Amino acid sequence: MLFEPTDEQRMIVDTVREFVRNELCPHENEVERLDEVSAELATQIRQKALASGLYAANMPAELGGGGLDAVSMTLVERELGYTGYALQSLVARPSNILLACEGKQRDAYLIPTVRGERVDCLAMTEPGAGSDVRSMRTRAVRDGDDYVLNGDKHFISHADVADYVILFAATEPRVITAFLVDLDTPGLTVRPGPACVSHRGYHTSELFFSDCRIPAWQRLGEEGAGFDLMGTWLGATRLSVAANCVGRGRRVLDLALEWAAQRQQFGQPIGRFQGVSFPLADLATELDAAELLTFRAAAALDRGTMTDQQVAMAKLYASETLGRLTDQAVQVFGGMGLMSELPVERFWRDARLERIWDGTSEIQRHIIARSLLRPLGA
Repeated sequence: MLFEPTDEQRMIVDTVREFVRNELCPHENEVERLDEVSAELATQIRQKALASGLYAANMPAELGGGGLDAVSMTLVERELGYTGYALQSLVARPSNILLACEGKQRDAYLIPTVRGERVDCLAMTEPGAGSDVRSMRTRAVRDGDDYVLNGDKHFISHADVADYVILFAATEPRVITAFLVDLDTPGLTVRPGPACVSHRGYHTSELFFSDCRIPAWQRLGEEGAGFDLMGTWLGATRLSVAANCVGRGRRVLDLALEWAAQRQQFGQPIGRFQGVSFPLADLATELDAAELLTFRAAAALDRGTMTDQQVAMAKLYASETLGRLTDQAVQVFGGMGLMSELPVERFWRDARLERIWDGTSEIQRHIIARSLLRPLGA
C-alpha cells in the first residue's frame, strides 16, 4: 500500500513541523537541564497550541477538537516525535477513552479537557500488575451511591500536572471498571515516582487510594467494561508511540548523516567508510519500513479494519528500529555521542523507554504470534 498525503495533510504537517521547531525545540536544553517544564512555559505553550488549532487535534470537531482522522493524526504524532515528551505533551491529545463520557461527565471532564481547561492522566499499571492488567489489585467497591477505592498505582505519566485521573480498578477479581477521579479527592495521595533516565521533565507518579470515596456517576462506562475501554486506548496510543518513534528516528538519522559527512578521519569524511555508511543505509531502510507499517495501521483504523496485529507490528518495529538507530548514532559520533553537549545521548536514553511503555516489545510479539497461530488452532 502506497501512502500519499493530501494537500490538507501536507498543510497539517507543515503547521505542526513549524510549531515544533519554533515553539518546542528551543526549550529542549532547559528542560533537560532542569528536569522540568516551568509552569509559565507550560502555560505559554498550551495557549499557543490552542491558538494554532493543534490542541486536542485527535478529538471530534463537534466537541471543539481538531477532528482529524487517524492518518492525519499519525502525521501529527510523527512531527511531534521530533522533540521529547515533556514538551510535546503540552500539545495535548486527550485520551480517547473520554469519548465514553455521558451526562454530566461531559461537562465536568470531557469538554473542559478538550478546551485545555483541565488535564487528564491515566492510571492502569500497579507494582504487581504491569503487562497482566487483569491481575490489578486496586479495588472499587460499590457502597450505596458511591464507590470506595483502595490500592496503589505507579508509573503514572503526567499525574504531577493533571487535574484528574482516568482510573482502572477491579470491581471483582479480574473484572476491570474505569472511573474519573479528581486528584484532590480525599483519600487519594499523589507522590513523585522514581527518577527515570528517559524523557526528563516528563515525570511519573505513584497514586495511593485509601478509602477514597467517589460518587457513582464518576464511573466511566458500565461496570466491568473497563478492559474494553482500555483496549480502545491502547490501540490508539501504540499507534502514537510508533509515529513518535519514526519522527524521532528521522531527526537522529539526519544528525548521524550530517556528522558522518563532516567528521574527518584518515583524510576523508567518516561516511566514506563502509563501517559507518552501511549501518546507516540499513537503518534508513528500516525507518522507512517502520513508517509504512505505522501508516498502514493508521489507514486501517480510518477504515475501521485495524487489527491488534497491525498496530502491534507498528509499535514493535518502530520502537525497536529507534533503539537500533540511536545506538548506531552514538557509535557514529564516537565519544561525543555520549556527551551532554550534543543531543544524541539524550535520544539514546529516551529511545529505551519506547520498548517498554504502552505494551512491551514482548507483549507486542505475543499479540502478533497469537494472531498468526489462532487460525491454525494453536
